[in-house]
Amino acid sequence: MHHDNKKSLSLSIPALLELSGWFPQLEREAQARVLDDMREQRVAAGAALCRRGETPMHWYGTLEGLLKWSLTSDDGRSVTFGGLSVGSWFGEGTLLRAVPRTADIIALRDSRVAVLPIDTFEWLHSTQMSFNHFLLVQINERLHWFMGNYAAQRLLDTDSQVARALAGLFHPWLHPLGQTHLETSQEEIANLSGLSRQRCNAALNRLKEAGLLRIEYGGITVIDLEGLRRHL
Repeated sequence: MHHDNKKSLSLSIPALLELSGWFPQLEREAQARVLDDMREQRVAAGAALCRRGETPMHWYGTLEGLLKWSLTSDDGRSVTFGGLSVGSWFGEGTLLRAVPRTADIIALRDSRVAVLPIDTFEWLHSTQMSFNHFLLVQINERLHWFMGNYAAQRLLDTDSQVARALAGLFHPWLHPLGQTHLETSQEEIANLSGLSRQRCNAALNRLKEAGLLRIEYGGITVIDLEGLRRHL
């Protein structure tokens, strides 16, 4: 694995599990079962990990790359709910509701994802108190993040929308690895903030001029995360 702020983060399944907020808390028997049952899946840039309307069969963790959680209407309009960067776990809400998926998970670049079968997820849910505690906090954090997004789309200017999309990729609970460098293109940030590339680039340049981030070849480094959050 490499875990350098300047390089693309790439984790093995055991490394992702050790860095997670839930696996180290499990009983030893449960840890062994998770390690045994978890598989890796590759998702090519632009391809879907899962699609709206599918029956959920897995819980996911991002090992490498960047995915987006989004919904496209029949007439082609799209809304993005957020990015799923390395270290994030996702898909628990759909499994717990036991209904078909209501959104798509699309890779913004070539990505690798850890995949846990629904049977193992449900077994953890019914036997491991620490796992349920993790899920409760994560769902609560995601709810508050979505509430903020709902308000942002109505109340915030473009600079703040871009700042919010970036800050979301550094959320201490939903994206727990704490890296400051994002290997991401300006196009990907535009995608996550729901803006045109032109408007997003202009906003990124203003955030750069405010001393909050550096725009580098192949990525963005956040210099002042608290300053970025104050934009929200």
